[in-house]
Amino acid sequence: MLQQTTTAAVVPYFARFIDRWPTVFDLADADEAEVMAAWAGLGYYSRARNLIAAARVVAAREAFPSSEAGLRELPGVGAYIAAAVAAIAFGRRAVVVDANIERVVARLFAIGEPLPQARKSIRQRTDEVTPASRVGDFAQAMMDLGATVCTPRQPKCLVCPLAERCAARATGEPSRYPVKAVRRANPVRTGAAFWIERDGAVWLVRRPSTGMLGGMRALPDDGWSAAGEGSGEAPVSGEWREAGAVRHGFSHFDLVLRIRRTSIAHQPPGAGEWWPVGELADAGLPTLFAKAATRALDDSAAEHQPQHRDHQDDEAEIPSVVRSRQRADPGPQDCDRQDHPVAPPEQGNGRRDRQQQRDEPDENRNDVQHVS
Repeated sequence: MLQQTTTAAVVPYFARFIDRWPTVFDLADADEAEVMAAWAGLGYYSRARNLIAAARVVAAREAFPSSEAGLRELPGVGAYIAAAVAAIAFGRRAVVVDANIERVVARLFAIGEPLPQARKSIRQRTDEVTPASRVGDFAQAMMDLGATVCTPRQPKCLVCPLAERCAARATGEPSRYPVKAVRRANPVRTGAAFWIERDGAVWLVRRPSTGMLGGMRALPDDGWSAAGEGSGEAPVSGEWREAGAVRHGFSHFDLVLRIRRTSIAHQPPGAGEWWPVGELADAGLPTLFAKAATRALDDSAAEHQPQHRDHQDDEAEIPSVVRSRQRADPGPQDCDRQDHPVAPPEQGNGRRDRQQQRDEPDENRNDVQHVS
């Protein structure tokens, strides 16, 4: 969970997750749809798919691998997690480099090469200073040093135990390290999501198991992607009402998603499920589609109550599907980075224990917006 997500955002998720699936065997037996729903709001959803796939590998073996090489064989486990677990859990000598250690080492040796090219040099230097014993303690000490003393801005050099040896401090500009490449502005894509209602329920679909927001419940959309625009084509014919739009930031592009809504009496084509509108907070929608649902609900309320105020003016009017997410520290954006491919998740109904409310932090840069 801590990959690409702040500790403050993770803590309530982790506590609920461990309470619900206390052992690796419990997680291995879990319904994948329920795991994905419990993850909703954390972003980077391939982590959840990899987590359950890794749990099943470990459960089948009846033991965790203890070496870096063995850990790297688990779905979703990359160089950092493998090294950290090998060092901290099993006492193996491993070169652990997270963002905090990366910053400490880049400053300690004043590595002037910009990221990400500098990571090879940073790893080599980290290897040089990693001891042969108490490797787990060393790794955690370096992490804490970066998190509390050698911070990204205004590092506390006066209390740093490495100050006398720090080459970046000697330059008088420690905050300049690690050197970061100039970031390009994200491209903007457009698409549409469709709110289809019948008898107090909304039609939800399951997104493909791979790709953006893979395996998550969502509103039907028009096929938008990081590579191109959506088609704008609705999944069913009907009298469609424009309900505004939301803007959402992904890691490599921004999306302006227009919301259209209609009511029908028949069954839409393809797989999906009718979800009670009053229980939508329990559907485990990723934040993008929670925003879209809020926009549709606000538009419906405005249509029937002309004096209904804009949801941005009063938090009490924001449907519970996203209200709790807006209070949390915005972490990384929804993205779908997958180190190792995993089997497609089983569909399942995923509706057990829906009474559990989820206080979900928002992983996005943007709150719900009206876009003209």
